[in-house]
Amino acid sequence: MTMLEDVETTAVELLRMAVTELPRDVKKSLRDAYHREESKAGKTQLKAILDNIALAEKNCVPMCQDTGVIIFYVKAGAKAPGLGEIKEALHNATRKATKEVPLRPNAVNPFTQKNTGDNTGRFIPFIHWEVVSGDSIEVTAFPKGGGCENVSALGMLRPGEGVKGLKEFVVETVMNAGAKPCPPNILGVAVGGGADIAMKLAKTTLLRPLGKPNPVAELEKLENELYEAVNSTGIGPMGLGGRFTVLGVHCEYAERHPASYPAAVAVQCWAARRASARIYSDGTVEYLTHDPLR
Repeated sequence: MTMLEDVETTAVELLRMAVTELPRDVKKSLRDAYHREESKAGKTQLKAILDNIALAEKNCVPMCQDTGVIIFYVKAGAKAPGLGEIKEALHNATRKATKEVPLRPNAVNPFTQKNTGDNTGRFIPFIHWEVVSGDSIEVTAFPKGGGCENVSALGMLRPGEGVKGLKEFVVETVMNAGAKPCPPNILGVAVGGGADIAMKLAKTTLLRPLGKPNPVAELEKLENELYEAVNSTGIGPMGLGGRFTVLGVHCEYAERHPASYPAAVAVQCWAARRASARIYSDGTVEYLTHDPLR
């Protein structure tokens, strides 16, 4: 097969995997939360979530009716063949997956309100590109639901507020969100750069597996502090109270302008859908987050 065909076929499977089966780390975190949750209402909600996940996986159907706006993260090897074909392949894969999985059509023109019907359109699916060494291509499918996206937040904080202001902004964002993003959530938090840089970094942190330590000591400390602070709100699973408002907090930063302190919070729902694969130049595919579909 050509690189166009390899990427297209793999991306269809990644979208199918993403919406029908959660990554191993997310399933483990939800099971752990269920066993540790002390609230009866919270435990009941986590049990319902786990049952839903099992049924979706068994029947190979989407775990949520909102199959999200389609985003792809691509790490393209500088020596990989067919780089110019990847965008076309990912658009083709999105159209095919929308019909076959199926995915709910979620691409709507903001001016005409017309739905394109196949999850493609202007800048959608959105593709984040990163050029790396080598000749392989790594693709991550990241369907992002609307409910959790609606409560994500960007704040231009006063530089003097520093980390204390950042923590207050994150907790305030979670309190304002309440039950809307279907907790327990995963939070991506980023500070610095500019408004666009902070939000991009915040969302990218959601690709990091739960339980994987942050390699930056200051950020790992911040993640632990925010995790405790947010879970102390008592919002709990589905907003009905309990210990687990979030499963994890992932943080990142960029250097900032002296006059600016942008902070971003990207909120992910319990259905933290993502699926990754690496496509080698000989056409071999290695699935990274899931076992190959049955």
